[in-house]
Amino acid sequence: MIPSDLVKYKQDGKKVIALTAWDSISGSLAEEAGSDIVLVGDSLAMVSLGFKSTLPVTLDNMIDHTNSVCRGFGKELDCQPLVICDMPFLSYHCGEDIAVEHAGRIIKETPAKGVKLEGAEPEIQNVISRLIRMGIPVMGHLGLTPQNYLNQGLRKQGENYISQEKIKQESLILQKLGCFSIVLEHIPDLLAKEIKDNLTIPTIGIGAGKFCDGQVRVTADLIGLSDKQPPFCSPIIDGKKIFIDKLKEWVMAERFN
Repeated sequence: MIPSDLVKYKQDGKKVIALTAWDSISGSLAEEAGSDIVLVGDSLAMVSLGFKSTLPVTLDNMIDHTNSVCRGFGKELDCQPLVICDMPFLSYHCGEDIAVEHAGRIIKETPAKGVKLEGAEPEIQNVISRLIRMGIPVMGHLGLTPQNYLNQGLRKQGENYISQEKIKQESLILQKLGCFSIVLEHIPDLLAKEIKDNLTIPTIGIGAGKFCDGQVRVTADLIGLSDKQPPFCSPIIDGKKIFIDKLKEWVMAERFN
């Protein structure tokens, strides 16, 4: 699969399913679960590296973890999920030339077939346009953009008319620039539906309701490994408790064996 194939998913009414991964084990789980996309998200800063936000993660971190994720795949290359890598904070904010260099490293040094950038400010639009012209597929990301949390907070976005119109206009701009899909994070359901209906490229929601063309979740949140759950993702199992309880059983058994 290549990124542009996702447009056909939308045309055919087929839901796009994406899971995050951060190492070979989580990559294997996402592949075996049948995820269409494996997103190596900068959320690995918290999931794997112990940071409190996505901001400290580096480009080298993202490249190393993307390669680790892909080493966990067991299927033939043509049957593997589409791998998209987040560009981390400040890797694409300091001018087009630097952004091309950094995105180019991801494409050259990993099996990823595209990159994801947050926001649609004029400077980011210029970067997205340049990347796509250089042959690097781009997934957009609107609504709550965690790399901007120091300004934006982590609260729901698009809850008034002005911010809703801004997100709608930005989605049209990203489509016009050539993005192959857009992640919509933590916005009202009906706003996500309106955006989806106005675009020919797929929208992939995370905390944006059921009307998007697909859904993406942080796998650690889904399986209950995260210490703090986002308000839009309830765990499907209490993974951390299950693992701790079983490990405790083993420790006690070994200790007194």
